[in-house]
Amino acid sequence: MTRLSKRPPLAAWDHAYLWHPFTQMQEWEQDTPLIIEKGKGSYLIDTEGRRYLDGTSSIWVNLHGHRHPQLDHALTAQLRQIAHSTFLGLSNPPAIRLAKELIRIAPKGLRRVFYSDNGSTAVEVALKMAVQYWQQAQPAAGQKQSFLHLKMAYHGDTVGAVSVGNIELFHARFKPLLFPTHQAEPPYCYRCPLSLTYPSCRMACIDPLETLLKTRHRELAGVILEPLVQAAAGMMVAPPGYLARVRELCTQYNVLLIVDEVATGFGRTGKMFACQHEGVTPDLMAISKGLTGGYMPLAATLTTEEIYRAFLGRYDEWKTFFHGHSYTGNPLGCAVALANLDIFRRERTLAQVRKKSRLLARLLKPLADLTHVGDIRQCGFMVGIELVLNRQTKTPYPLEHRIGHRVAQACRLRGLLLRPLGNVIALVPPLSISPRELARMVAILHTAICETTEDSAASF
Repeated sequence: MTRLSKRPPLAAWDHAYLWHPFTQMQEWEQDTPLIIEKGKGSYLIDTEGRRYLDGTSSIWVNLHGHRHPQLDHALTAQLRQIAHSTFLGLSNPPAIRLAKELIRIAPKGLRRVFYSDNGSTAVEVALKMAVQYWQQAQPAAGQKQSFLHLKMAYHGDTVGAVSVGNIELFHARFKPLLFPTHQAEPPYCYRCPLSLTYPSCRMACIDPLETLLKTRHRELAGVILEPLVQAAAGMMVAPPGYLARVRELCTQYNVLLIVDEVATGFGRTGKMFACQHEGVTPDLMAISKGLTGGYMPLAATLTTEEIYRAFLGRYDEWKTFFHGHSYTGNPLGCAVALANLDIFRRERTLAQVRKKSRLLARLLKPLADLTHVGDIRQCGFMVGIELVLNRQTKTPYPLEHRIGHRVAQACRLRGLLLRPLGNVIALVPPLSISPRELARMVAILHTAICETTEDSAASF
Protein backbone atom coordinates (compact mmCIF):
# COMPACT_ATOMS: atom_id res chain seq x y z
CA MET A 1 0.00 0.00 0.00
CA THR A 2 1.33 3.43 -0.96
CA ARG A 3 1.80 5.76 1.99
CA LEU A 4 0.06 9.12 1.53
CA SER A 5 2.53 11.97 1.81
CA LYS A 6 1.94 14.39 4.64
CA ARG A 7 0.98 17.89 3.51
CA PRO A 8 3.69 20.45 4.30
CA PRO A 9 2.88 22.96 7.08
CA LEU A 10 2.67 25.91 4.69
CA ALA A 11 0.96 28.25 7.15
CA ALA A 12 3.67 27.71 9.76
CA TRP A 13 6.41 28.18 7.18
CA ASP A 14 4.73 31.37 5.95
CA HIS A 15 4.69 32.77 9.50
CA ALA A 16 8.29 31.69 10.10
CA TYR A 17 9.95 32.93 6.91
CA LEU A 18 7.87 35.46 4.94
CA TRP A 19 7.36 39.21 5.07
CA HIS A 20 4.28 40.30 3.09
CA PRO A 21 3.86 43.69 1.35
CA PHE A 22 1.52 46.33 2.78
CA THR A 23 0.76 43.95 5.67
CA GLN A 24 1.06 44.40 9.42
CA MET A 25 2.91 41.18 10.16
CA GLN A 26 2.06 41.14 13.89
CA GLU A 27 -1.59 40.74 12.93
CA TRP A 28 -0.74 38.34 10.10
CA GLU A 29 1.12 36.00 12.43
CA GLN A 30 -1.96 35.75 14.67
CA ASP A 31 -4.27 34.61 11.86
CA THR A 32 -4.38 31.54 9.66
CA PRO A 33 -3.14 32.77 6.26
CA LEU A 34 -5.29 32.31 3.20
CA ILE A 35 -3.05 30.40 0.79
CA ILE A 36 -4.10 30.43 -2.85
CA GLU A 37 -3.10 27.29 -4.70
CA LYS A 38 -5.08 27.42 -7.96
CA GLY A 39 -7.11 29.68 -10.17
CA LYS A 40 -9.77 29.19 -12.82
CA GLY A 41 -11.57 31.93 -14.68
CA SER A 42 -12.83 34.55 -12.22
CA TYR A 43 -12.07 32.35 -9.20
CA LEU A 44 -9.13 31.80 -6.87
CA ILE A 45 -8.95 28.46 -5.02
CA ASP A 46 -7.19 27.99 -1.69
CA THR A 47 -5.34 24.96 -0.35
CA GLU A 48 -8.56 23.73 1.29
CA GLY A 49 -10.43 23.80 -2.02
CA ARG A 50 -12.53 26.87 -1.18
CA ARG A 51 -13.36 29.14 -4.15
CA TYR A 52 -13.33 32.94 -4.08
CA LEU A 53 -14.33 35.48 -6.72
CA ASP A 54 -11.23 37.55 -7.56
CA GLY A 55 -12.66 41.01 -6.89
CA THR A 56 -9.34 42.82 -7.40
CA SER A 57 -8.12 40.89 -10.46
CA SER A 58 -5.19 39.89 -8.21
CA ILE A 59 -4.42 43.59 -7.65
CA TRP A 60 -5.50 44.79 -11.08
CA VAL A 61 -3.34 42.51 -13.25
CA ASN A 62 -5.63 39.70 -14.41
CA LEU A 63 -7.67 40.43 -17.52
CA HIS A 64 -8.96 37.28 -19.19
CA GLY A 65 -9.32 35.05 -16.14
CA HIS A 66 -6.95 32.59 -14.51
CA ARG A 67 -5.61 29.71 -16.60
CA HIS A 68 -6.73 31.06 -19.97
CA PRO A 69 -5.79 28.32 -22.49
CA GLN A 70 -4.22 30.70 -25.00
CA LEU A 71 -2.04 32.37 -22.38
CA ASP A 72 -1.03 29.00 -20.92
CA HIS A 73 -0.06 27.79 -24.38
CA ALA A 74 1.95 30.93 -25.22
CA LEU A 75 3.99 30.56 -22.04
CA THR A 76 4.75 26.85 -22.46
CA ALA A 77 5.50 27.25 -26.18
CA GLN A 78 8.07 29.94 -25.44
CA LEU A 79 9.65 27.75 -22.77
CA ARG A 80 10.48 25.24 -25.49
CA GLN A 81 12.57 27.96 -27.14
CA ILE A 82 14.28 29.90 -24.34
CA ALA A 83 13.26 31.38 -20.98
CA HIS A 84 15.57 34.39 -20.96
CA SER A 85 18.59 36.04 -22.50
CA THR A 86 19.89 39.52 -21.84
CA PHE A 87 18.47 42.48 -23.75
CA LEU A 88 21.70 44.47 -23.30
CA GLY A 89 23.27 44.33 -26.77
CA LEU A 90 20.95 41.51 -27.89
CA SER A 91 17.31 41.16 -28.91
CA ASN A 92 14.71 38.41 -29.15
CA PRO A 93 11.68 37.70 -31.40
CA PRO A 94 8.88 38.06 -28.80
CA ALA A 95 10.20 41.42 -27.59
CA ILE A 96 10.45 42.73 -31.15
CA ARG A 97 6.97 41.56 -32.10
CA LEU A 98 5.46 42.89 -28.90
CA ALA A 99 7.01 46.34 -29.39
CA LYS A 100 5.46 46.51 -32.87
CA GLU A 101 2.04 45.53 -31.47
CA LEU A 102 2.25 48.02 -28.60
CA ILE A 103 2.97 50.86 -30.99
CA ARG A 104 0.07 49.75 -33.18
CA ILE A 105 -2.45 50.03 -30.29
CA ALA A 106 -0.86 52.96 -28.42
CA PRO A 107 -1.97 56.59 -28.71
CA LYS A 108 -0.88 57.97 -32.09
CA GLY A 109 2.59 59.50 -31.94
CA LEU A 110 4.19 57.07 -29.51
CA ARG A 111 6.85 55.23 -31.50
CA ARG A 112 9.42 53.63 -29.18
CA VAL A 113 9.25 50.96 -26.45
CA PHE A 114 11.66 50.59 -23.52
CA TYR A 115 11.06 47.44 -21.45
CA SER A 116 11.41 47.03 -17.68
CA ASP A 117 9.95 44.82 -14.94
CA ASN A 118 7.00 46.49 -13.17
CA GLY A 119 5.01 49.68 -12.88
CA SER A 120 7.46 51.42 -10.55
CA THR A 121 10.39 50.82 -12.87
CA ALA A 122 8.38 51.96 -15.90
CA VAL A 123 7.73 55.24 -14.08
CA GLU A 124 11.39 55.55 -13.04
CA VAL A 125 12.40 55.09 -16.68
CA ALA A 126 10.02 57.86 -17.76
CA LEU A 127 11.33 60.28 -15.13
CA LYS A 128 14.96 59.66 -16.05
CA MET A 129 14.24 59.88 -19.77
CA ALA A 130 12.51 63.23 -19.25
CA VAL A 131 15.41 64.77 -17.34
CA GLN A 132 18.04 63.50 -19.78
CA TYR A 133 15.94 64.57 -22.77
CA TRP A 134 15.96 68.22 -21.74
CA GLN A 135 19.71 68.16 -21.06
CA GLN A 136 20.45 66.80 -24.53
CA ALA A 137 17.68 68.18 -26.74
CA GLN A 138 16.89 71.63 -25.38
CA PRO A 139 19.53 72.79 -22.87
CA ALA A 140 18.46 76.39 -23.49
CA ALA A 141 15.04 75.57 -22.01
CA GLY A 142 16.54 75.74 -18.52
CA GLN A 143 17.44 73.37 -15.70
CA LYS A 144 14.36 71.23 -16.17
CA GLN A 145 14.94 68.63 -13.47
CA SER A 146 11.80 68.71 -11.35
CA PHE A 147 8.28 67.29 -11.73
CA LEU A 148 4.72 68.36 -11.08
CA HIS A 149 2.31 65.73 -9.77
CA LEU A 150 -1.07 65.56 -8.08
CA LYS A 151 -1.62 65.27 -4.36
CA MET A 152 -2.69 61.78 -3.25
CA ALA A 153 -0.80 60.40 -6.25
CA TYR A 154 0.65 56.90 -6.22
CA HIS A 155 3.10 55.86 -8.94
CA GLY A 156 4.94 53.00 -7.25
CA ASP A 157 7.26 52.22 -4.37
CA THR A 158 10.78 52.80 -5.68
CA VAL A 159 12.42 56.06 -4.60
CA GLY A 160 11.86 57.98 -7.83
CA ALA A 161 8.24 56.83 -8.07
CA VAL A 162 7.65 57.73 -4.42
CA SER A 163 9.11 61.19 -5.04
CA VAL A 164 6.26 61.94 -7.45
CA GLY A 165 3.71 60.35 -5.11
CA ASN A 166 1.82 61.85 -2.22
CA ILE A 167 0.06 59.29 -0.04
CA GLU A 168 1.26 60.29 3.41
CA LEU A 169 0.58 56.93 5.03
CA PHE A 170 2.84 55.19 2.52
CA HIS A 171 5.46 57.84 1.84
CA ALA A 172 5.97 60.16 4.84
CA ARG A 173 8.78 58.12 6.44
CA PHE A 174 10.86 58.19 3.27
CA LYS A 175 10.88 61.94 2.64
CA PRO A 176 14.61 62.28 3.44
CA LEU A 177 15.33 59.99 0.47
CA LEU A 178 13.18 61.82 -2.05
CA PHE A 179 13.94 64.55 -4.57
CA PRO A 180 11.86 67.78 -4.35
CA THR A 181 8.77 68.12 -6.54
CA HIS A 182 5.76 70.40 -7.00
CA GLN A 183 2.23 69.22 -6.38
CA ALA A 184 -1.28 70.37 -7.21
CA GLU A 185 -4.67 69.49 -5.78
CA PRO A 186 -6.28 66.51 -7.51
CA PRO A 187 -9.71 66.49 -9.18
CA TYR A 188 -11.55 64.93 -6.22
CA CYS A 189 -15.12 65.98 -6.91
CA TYR A 190 -16.67 64.27 -3.88
CA ARG A 191 -14.36 66.15 -1.51
CA CYS A 192 -13.50 69.16 -3.65
CA PRO A 193 -10.56 71.04 -2.05
CA LEU A 194 -12.10 74.27 -3.39
CA SER A 195 -15.56 73.45 -1.95
CA LEU A 196 -17.10 73.72 -5.41
CA THR A 197 -19.51 71.49 -7.32
CA TYR A 198 -19.04 69.97 -10.77
CA PRO A 199 -19.93 71.04 -13.46
CA SER A 200 -20.73 74.58 -12.27
CA CYS A 201 -17.14 74.80 -10.99
CA ARG A 202 -15.92 74.89 -14.62
CA MET A 203 -13.11 72.55 -13.56
CA ALA A 204 -11.51 75.17 -11.31
CA CYS A 205 -9.30 72.45 -9.80
CA ILE A 206 -7.01 72.76 -12.80
CA ASP A 207 -6.25 76.44 -12.12
CA PRO A 208 -3.58 75.79 -9.44
CA LEU A 209 -1.88 73.32 -11.79
CA GLU A 210 -1.89 75.93 -14.53
CA THR A 211 -0.42 78.50 -12.15
CA LEU A 212 2.44 76.16 -11.28
CA LEU A 213 3.15 75.49 -14.94
CA LYS A 214 3.12 79.20 -15.70
CA THR A 215 5.51 80.10 -12.89
CA ARG A 216 7.72 76.96 -12.78
CA HIS A 217 7.89 75.68 -16.36
CA ARG A 218 11.59 76.45 -16.74
CA GLU A 219 12.41 73.99 -13.94
CA LEU A 220 9.77 71.36 -14.75
CA ALA A 221 10.84 68.36 -16.81
CA GLY A 222 7.34 66.91 -16.77
CA VAL A 223 3.86 66.59 -15.36
CA ILE A 224 2.98 63.04 -14.28
CA LEU A 225 -0.51 61.76 -13.58
CA GLU A 226 -2.77 58.74 -13.88
CA PRO A 227 -5.22 59.46 -16.70
CA LEU A 228 -8.91 59.56 -15.72
CA VAL A 229 -8.55 57.55 -12.48
CA GLN A 230 -6.24 58.03 -9.49
CA ALA A 231 -6.42 54.39 -8.51
CA ALA A 232 -4.62 53.88 -5.19
CA ALA A 233 -5.90 57.27 -3.99
CA GLY A 234 -9.38 55.73 -3.84
CA MET A 235 -10.47 55.31 -7.47
CA MET A 236 -10.87 59.08 -7.87
CA VAL A 237 -12.34 59.78 -11.32
CA ALA A 238 -11.38 63.04 -13.03
CA PRO A 239 -14.14 65.10 -14.71
CA PRO A 240 -14.38 64.90 -18.51
CA GLY A 241 -11.89 67.17 -20.24
CA TYR A 242 -9.42 67.34 -17.34
CA LEU A 243 -6.76 65.22 -19.03
CA ALA A 244 -7.12 66.99 -22.38
CA ARG A 245 -6.66 70.35 -20.65
CA VAL A 246 -3.49 69.14 -18.90
CA ARG A 247 -2.16 68.07 -22.30
CA GLU A 248 -2.85 71.55 -23.70
CA LEU A 249 -1.10 73.22 -20.77
CA CYS A 250 1.97 70.98 -21.03
CA THR A 251 2.29 71.83 -24.72
CA GLN A 252 1.77 75.53 -24.04
CA TYR A 253 4.46 75.69 -21.37
CA ASN A 254 6.94 73.29 -23.00
CA VAL A 255 6.71 70.58 -20.32
CA LEU A 256 6.54 66.85 -21.04
CA LEU A 257 3.35 64.98 -20.17
CA ILE A 258 3.95 61.59 -18.53
CA VAL A 259 0.91 59.35 -18.09
CA ASP A 260 0.99 56.41 -15.72
CA GLU A 261 -1.29 53.82 -17.36
CA VAL A 262 -0.08 51.00 -15.10
CA ALA A 263 -3.50 50.63 -13.45
CA THR A 264 -5.73 52.20 -16.11
CA GLY A 265 -4.29 50.51 -19.19
CA PHE A 266 -5.36 47.40 -21.09
CA GLY A 267 -9.11 47.82 -21.11
CA ARG A 268 -9.83 48.71 -17.49
CA THR A 269 -11.65 51.91 -18.47
CA GLY A 270 -13.29 50.56 -21.64
CA LYS A 271 -10.53 51.76 -23.98
CA MET A 272 -7.19 50.06 -24.43
CA PHE A 273 -5.58 53.04 -22.70
CA ALA A 274 -7.40 55.63 -20.59
CA CYS A 275 -5.85 58.63 -22.36
CA GLN A 276 -7.57 57.50 -25.57
CA HIS A 277 -10.92 58.56 -24.10
CA GLU A 278 -9.89 62.19 -24.66
CA GLY A 279 -7.68 61.72 -27.70
CA VAL A 280 -4.55 62.53 -25.71
CA THR A 281 -1.06 61.47 -26.76
CA PRO A 282 1.44 61.83 -23.91
CA ASP A 283 5.18 62.31 -24.38
CA LEU A 284 5.89 59.28 -22.19
CA MET A 285 3.57 56.48 -21.09
CA ALA A 286 4.25 53.86 -18.40
CA ILE A 287 2.46 50.50 -18.68
CA SER A 288 2.56 47.23 -16.75
CA LYS A 289 -0.01 45.20 -14.69
CA GLY A 290 -2.39 43.99 -17.44
CA LEU A 291 0.37 43.88 -20.07
CA THR A 292 0.73 40.10 -19.72
CA GLY A 293 -2.85 39.42 -18.65
CA GLY A 294 -1.71 38.71 -15.10
CA TYR A 295 0.83 36.01 -15.97
CA MET A 296 4.35 37.47 -15.84
CA PRO A 297 6.11 40.59 -14.49
CA LEU A 298 6.69 42.90 -17.45
CA ALA A 299 6.52 46.65 -18.00
CA ALA A 300 7.30 49.18 -20.68
CA THR A 301 7.75 52.91 -21.15
CA LEU A 302 6.54 54.21 -24.51
CA THR A 303 7.73 57.48 -25.95
CA THR A 304 7.89 59.61 -29.09
CA GLU A 305 10.43 59.54 -31.87
CA GLU A 306 11.50 63.06 -30.92
CA ILE A 307 12.47 62.01 -27.41
CA TYR A 308 14.15 58.84 -28.68
CA ARG A 309 16.30 60.76 -31.19
CA ALA A 310 17.61 63.10 -28.48
CA PHE A 311 19.55 60.08 -27.16
CA LEU A 312 21.32 59.34 -30.45
CA GLY A 313 24.95 60.33 -30.91
CA ARG A 314 28.55 59.15 -31.13
CA TYR A 315 29.67 56.72 -28.43
CA ASP A 316 31.95 59.32 -26.86
CA GLU A 317 29.14 61.89 -26.57
CA TRP A 318 27.60 59.76 -23.78
CA LYS A 319 24.03 60.42 -24.85
CA THR A 320 23.14 56.78 -24.21
CA PHE A 321 20.29 56.08 -21.79
CA PHE A 322 22.25 54.26 -19.10
CA HIS A 323 19.42 52.30 -17.56
CA GLY A 324 18.42 48.63 -17.69
CA HIS A 325 17.32 45.55 -15.78
CA SER A 326 18.46 41.94 -15.71
CA TYR A 327 15.12 40.71 -17.08
CA THR A 328 14.49 43.53 -19.57
CA GLY A 329 12.60 42.23 -22.61
CA ASN A 330 12.11 38.80 -21.03
CA PRO A 331 10.93 36.41 -23.81
CA LEU A 332 8.43 34.59 -21.57
CA GLY A 333 6.75 37.82 -20.54
CA CYS A 334 6.76 39.21 -24.08
CA ALA A 335 5.36 35.98 -25.56
CA VAL A 336 2.44 35.88 -23.14
CA ALA A 337 1.86 39.63 -23.64
CA LEU A 338 1.50 39.03 -27.38
CA ALA A 339 -1.07 36.33 -26.69
CA ASN A 340 -2.84 38.71 -24.31
CA LEU A 341 -3.24 41.31 -27.06
CA ASP A 342 -4.42 38.63 -29.48
CA ILE A 343 -7.19 37.67 -27.02
CA PHE A 344 -8.39 41.28 -27.03
CA ARG A 345 -8.97 40.93 -30.78
CA ARG A 346 -10.37 37.40 -30.81
CA GLU A 347 -12.78 37.86 -27.90
CA ARG A 348 -13.68 41.51 -28.61
CA THR A 349 -12.69 42.27 -25.05
CA LEU A 350 -13.07 46.05 -25.19
CA ALA A 351 -16.62 45.86 -26.55
CA GLN A 352 -17.49 43.33 -23.86
CA VAL A 353 -16.02 45.55 -21.13
CA ARG A 354 -18.09 48.52 -22.27
CA LYS A 355 -21.25 46.39 -22.26
CA LYS A 356 -20.53 44.84 -18.86
CA SER A 357 -19.57 48.25 -17.44
CA ARG A 358 -23.12 49.41 -18.07
CA LEU A 359 -24.40 46.30 -16.28
CA LEU A 360 -22.01 46.96 -13.40
CA ALA A 361 -23.33 50.54 -13.09
CA ARG A 362 -26.89 49.19 -12.80
CA LEU A 363 -25.85 46.59 -10.23
CA LEU A 364 -24.08 49.22 -8.13
CA LYS A 365 -27.00 51.66 -8.13
CA PRO A 366 -28.77 50.16 -5.05
CA LEU A 367 -25.56 50.57 -3.03
CA ALA A 368 -25.87 54.34 -3.41
CA ASP A 369 -28.93 54.24 -1.15
CA LEU A 370 -27.08 52.60 1.74
CA THR A 371 -26.75 54.80 4.83
CA HIS A 372 -22.96 54.70 4.98
CA VAL A 373 -22.10 54.81 1.26
CA GLY A 374 -20.99 58.36 0.55
CA ASP A 375 -19.85 58.09 -3.06
CA ILE A 376 -19.62 55.51 -5.83
CA ARG A 377 -17.02 56.26 -8.49
CA GLN A 378 -16.83 54.16 -11.64
CA CYS A 379 -14.80 54.30 -14.81
CA GLY A 380 -15.30 51.10 -16.80
CA PHE A 381 -14.21 48.21 -14.61
CA MET A 382 -12.58 50.44 -12.00
CA VAL A 383 -14.89 51.15 -9.05
CA GLY A 384 -14.38 52.94 -5.75
CA ILE A 385 -17.09 52.89 -3.06
CA GLU A 386 -16.32 55.44 -0.34
CA LEU A 387 -17.79 54.55 3.05
CA VAL A 388 -18.58 57.39 5.46
CA LEU A 389 -19.68 57.64 9.05
CA ASN A 390 -22.21 60.34 8.12
CA ARG A 391 -23.25 60.83 4.51
CA GLN A 392 -24.90 64.22 5.12
CA THR A 393 -21.67 65.74 6.44
CA LYS A 394 -19.38 63.34 4.52
CA THR A 395 -17.65 62.62 7.83
CA PRO A 396 -15.16 59.80 7.18
CA TYR A 397 -14.79 56.76 9.37
CA PRO A 398 -11.73 57.04 11.64
CA LEU A 399 -8.96 55.01 10.02
CA GLU A 400 -8.47 53.02 13.22
CA HIS A 401 -12.04 51.77 12.82
CA ARG A 402 -10.81 49.87 9.72
CA ILE A 403 -14.20 49.85 8.08
CA GLY A 404 -12.81 48.93 4.65
CA HIS A 405 -10.87 46.01 6.10
CA ARG A 406 -13.91 44.77 7.97
CA VAL A 407 -16.08 44.89 4.87
CA ALA A 408 -13.41 42.97 2.96
CA GLN A 409 -13.33 40.34 5.71
CA ALA A 410 -17.12 39.98 5.55
CA CYS A 411 -16.87 39.56 1.77
CA ARG A 412 -14.18 36.90 2.16
CA LEU A 413 -16.45 34.81 4.41
CA ARG A 414 -18.98 34.83 1.56
CA GLY A 415 -16.52 33.93 -1.20
CA LEU A 416 -15.29 37.30 -2.52
CA LEU A 417 -11.71 38.59 -2.17
CA LEU A 418 -11.20 42.37 -2.02
CA ARG A 419 -8.40 44.72 -0.98
CA PRO A 420 -9.72 48.04 0.40
CA LEU A 421 -8.05 51.44 0.06
CA GLY A 422 -8.66 52.75 3.57
CA ASN A 423 -12.36 53.65 3.70
CA VAL A 424 -12.78 53.02 -0.02
CA ILE A 425 -13.79 49.59 -1.29
CA ALA A 426 -12.03 49.01 -4.61
CA LEU A 427 -13.80 46.69 -7.02
CA VAL A 428 -11.74 45.75 -10.07
CA PRO A 429 -13.14 42.55 -11.62
CA PRO A 430 -11.40 40.52 -14.34
CA LEU A 431 -12.48 41.80 -17.76
CA SER A 432 -13.68 38.30 -18.64
CA ILE A 433 -16.10 37.98 -15.71
CA SER A 434 -19.56 36.73 -16.65
CA PRO A 435 -22.69 38.83 -15.94
CA ARG A 436 -23.81 36.22 -13.42
CA GLU A 437 -20.48 36.34 -11.57
CA LEU A 438 -20.58 40.13 -11.63
CA ALA A 439 -24.05 40.14 -10.09
CA ARG A 440 -22.92 37.73 -7.37
CA MET A 441 -19.88 39.87 -6.63
CA VAL A 442 -21.97 43.02 -6.12
CA ALA A 443 -24.61 41.14 -4.10
CA ILE A 444 -21.95 39.88 -1.69
CA LEU A 445 -20.52 43.38 -1.38
CA HIS A 446 -23.98 44.85 -0.71
CA THR A 447 -24.60 42.36 2.11
CA ALA A 448 -21.14 42.89 3.59
CA ILE A 449 -21.48 46.69 3.63
CA CYS A 450 -24.92 46.52 5.28
CA GLU A 451 -23.78 44.05 7.91
CA THR A 452 -20.49 45.77 8.75
CA THR A 453 -21.73 49.37 8.82
CA GLU A 454 -24.76 48.45 10.95
CA ASP A 455 -22.45 46.75 13.45
CA SER A 456 -20.15 49.77 13.31
CA ALA A 457 -22.99 52.23 13.91
CA ALA A 458 -24.10 50.25 16.95
CA SER A 459 -20.59 50.46 18.43
CA PHE A 460 -20.45 54.29 18.24
